[in-house]
Amino acid sequence: MKRLHSSLGIVILLTCSYLQSFAQVDFSDDLYYDNKVTYEIGASLGVMNCLTDLGGGKGVGKKFIKDINWGNTQPEGSIFLSAVYKNAVVLRTEATWGVVKASDAVLKNNKESSGGRYDRNLNFKSTIFEISLVSEIHPLYFKRYLRGQKLPRISPYVLGGIGYFTFNPQTKLDGEWVDLRPLSTEGQGFAEYPNRKFYKLKQINFPVGAGVKYKLSEVWNFSAECVYRILNTDYLDDVSTTYIDKNLYANYFNGPLLTQALALHNRQNEINPNHVTSINDIRGNPKNNDAYFSVNFKLGFIF
Repeated sequence: MKRLHSSLGIVILLTCSYLQSFAQVDFSDDLYYDNKVTYEIGASLGVMNCLTDLGGGKGVGKKFIKDINWGNTQPEGSIFLSAVYKNAVVLRTEATWGVVKASDAVLKNNKESSGGRYDRNLNFKSTIFEISLVSEIHPLYFKRYLRGQKLPRISPYVLGGIGYFTFNPQTKLDGEWVDLRPLSTEGQGFAEYPNRKFYKLKQINFPVGAGVKYKLSEVWNFSAECVYRILNTDYLDDVSTTYIDKNLYANYFNGPLLTQALALHNRQNEINPNHVTSINDIRGNPKNNDAYFSVNFKLGFIF
């Protein structure tokens, strides 16, 4: 044990000495950037939101930013490691955690013009975990800088890549959060709906975005970034197509699962007890996949 403590002490001492000497190097002529490849490690904090079938803006629904409910914004964070080639091209791997949610209840003040979305009365939330590999392109660094010429401190960039994420839509019933996927709210897995397969809770996505990086010093970077994820699923919120015949649930479920399925596949009666839902009435819009996005601030250390 003493030998282990001594070894750890030596490693820490050498690491601190190295970082101290590294930080004292004179970078006034940007000789540091003569290195073709450097590395950056860091973390970010920000917010996450989503675009799904639920909630939305005034009217019958609009595309992209016009239909975002900013009040649904939730916290998000990440850690990342990057390889930087001549400051112009960055290959970054990142682990991100966040939460997304949406609710038809936000349309209460616009229910008359919501195209029935308020009366649909559905809501969801989901935790998101994502691993991504993206490339950043920094155009300002494609210019050739002469020795002694100052490099830009501010660098706008674009990014794109591929990610792997997990999600699990839930909703609240009688004060408890209930997983929605096992309930086949739109007949997923039922023989009567052969084209409605169970959606996967682990999927591929495609992050795209843009940001601005500011060089705080020769070893610290600060960035502001927005990343939009293109998804291959319309079931981030467990809503996509039409209502099914509720009598089918008794053929597949029993006990608490049957009770939950009957209560959650259609919640319009909670607002209007006299409402009658017909089979194949519109529940969601299958023409557009869901998406989520984040806005964050990153702090990176170059080594």
